[in-house]
Amino acid sequence: MSGAHVDLNSDVGESFGRWELGDDDAVLRVVSSANVACGFHAGDASTLRRCCETAAAHGVVVGAQVGYRDLAGFGRRFIDYDPTELTDDVVYQIGALEAVARVAGTRVAYVKPHGALYNATVHHAEQARAVVEAVRAYDPELPVLGLPGSRLLAAAEAAGLRTVREAFADRGYTPEGTLVPRSEKGAVLSDPAVVADRVVQLVTEGTVVAVDGSTVQVRADSVCVHGDSPGAVAMATAVRDALGEHGVDLRAFA
Repeated sequence: MSGAHVDLNSDVGESFGRWELGDDDAVLRVVSSANVACGFHAGDASTLRRCCETAAAHGVVVGAQVGYRDLAGFGRRFIDYDPTELTDDVVYQIGALEAVARVAGTRVAYVKPHGALYNATVHHAEQARAVVEAVRAYDPELPVLGLPGSRLLAAAEAAGLRTVREAFADRGYTPEGTLVPRSEKGAVLSDPAVVADRVVQLVTEGTVVAVDGSTVQVRADSVCVHGDSPGAVAMATAVRDALGEHGVDLRAFA
């Protein structure tokens, strides 16, 4: 595996005011890319600035994690948006985080949808196109991070944007290669050793074991460990160490 590499990303910046979620400082010492909330599903201005400053200090690349305007639901509830409104909301979020990142000494280097928007753009062609239109209009040089085989990545590729395939370290997979809904058994994994072994298999063999025991082909350029998962830091550290033991380096894609 000499010369092999993969990106390790995590969702950060999701605290709001006095409500704290995850240990961003610790996570940002491990990962190579940070999906920073943009204030719509989570995150306040001060949290986002501190997060970007920490990312910059550790050489971690910053991405805009855009979502539905749904603080109460943490962006995990589907919203039937007008496509133009969704495009405008995504542009707004990228621009807001770009300003915070610039003040913190870094920049927005890619875009990834969050939560229900991420899941919607796997199959929802209209919302996928709306997100892609926002990225294309804002900066066509920005890569789009998403699920392999999704409408999002297909639309991004058709628009001439760079696409980056993502897999999930701590989420269960269906036999079709999509994520198990969080409401179902096996959706979220929490054992650092199990998660690390899954990621090594995913990166070195291009496969993952689905919830029904079948083996699914999953090719990924970046692997996500959710920052709000229990034991996120331990899982991210275990993944990093296990990949290193197999000769795989962590390297940001952007």
